[in-house]
Amino acid sequence: MGCFFSKKPKRKSSEKDERTPPTTTTTVETTTTSNAVPLGNNTDEAAPKQYSWDKREKVDPKDYMLTGLKDVTAGRLPGKLNGQQFVIQDCHDCDIYVFDHAAAVTVDDCVNCRIVLGPVKGSVFFRDCKEIRCVVACQQFRTRDCKKMEVFLCCATQPIIESSTGMKFGCFQYYYPELAFHFKDAGLSIFNNNWSNIHDFTPVAGETNWSLLPESAVALESVPAPGADSDFKSVRVWADAARSIVPLTKGGRRKDSDESCLFVFFAGEYTTANARKMIDEATAKGFVLIQTKEVSMRPEDVKRVFQNDAEDLVEWIGKGPVISLELNGDGVVEACKNIASEVFSGTKVFVSDNKNTSARDVDNFFNFADMQMGL
Repeated sequence: MGCFFSKKPKRKSSEKDERTPPTTTTTVETTTTSNAVPLGNNTDEAAPKQYSWDKREKVDPKDYMLTGLKDVTAGRLPGKLNGQQFVIQDCHDCDIYVFDHAAAVTVDDCVNCRIVLGPVKGSVFFRDCKEIRCVVACQQFRTRDCKKMEVFLCCATQPIIESSTGMKFGCFQYYYPELAFHFKDAGLSIFNNNWSNIHDFTPVAGETNWSLLPESAVALESVPAPGADSDFKSVRVWADAARSIVPLTKGGRRKDSDESCLFVFFAGEYTTANARKMIDEATAKGFVLIQTKEVSMRPEDVKRVFQNDAEDLVEWIGKGPVISLELNGDGVVEACKNIASEVFSGTKVFVSDNKNTSARDVDNFFNFADMQMGL
């Protein structure tokens, strides 16, 4: 059975009828007079109807694309895109910074560029690109006909490469002041990151088209921060793991220990902050964060995942999504139980009870989460 800690109770407009008034004729000594008001002087006529599309601010497509650039620094500052689609094409030897959220981004025919993309609600699609180093957060990530790319990635779904070679992937490591708001505006969770779960749509027998970057890889070494003389120097950027908005996970790399622990936070006012604090507490003790997930659960899901501990947990899943962590290292289960009781005693959590059953806890939860997310 797992251990859990309970949180203490807290307290149409219609137009006016503009038909022409009927003409009335009165006969007096064969003289005809009319009471009709000439149409040209009808002051009761309605003004031309306005539609919503007439009131929209006119959009210049050039504001939402970068094309044909060479050896320059370009991009968009926070507040310039506000969720619009964006296109980058035919750029060579450029540093490109898009410090805003977008609906979708396509990058075509670019060579030897460093690219930072703020959170993207939909897809990021690289086509016919080579020698690209980038930082990307998105719902869907795909490449086609690309060569030699380094990608520091946060992707809510399984990344897909097609007819691409020399692809290297690392966990998203980045921070700028507006980034948390942009993740929220794009509808992305910082805990749903499948950066290492790559699907090669066109594998070649005997060849490896993709690999994982070394754990020591740092985003700023591949994609430098804006220079002091650029238009983007005002945006403060960090890329170390401690400051990254997305937790740094080991992903699909080989685990250092056979012992893992499942730690789950149930919905509350400070769920995200508590999960980040738990990661800090555990990593400070030398344990490694393998993976994270944020998903909604139904009562039947709770019973299947948590089994004997489900009864006390069912009432909590109606309050919102749960956030789960897999932490790894010798002695991690006992350490997590101690952290739960000492740091999160007033918070509703589930933590594996012992190392003999913790692997089952991890498998039960993350297999469920992957199915829930269609992975």
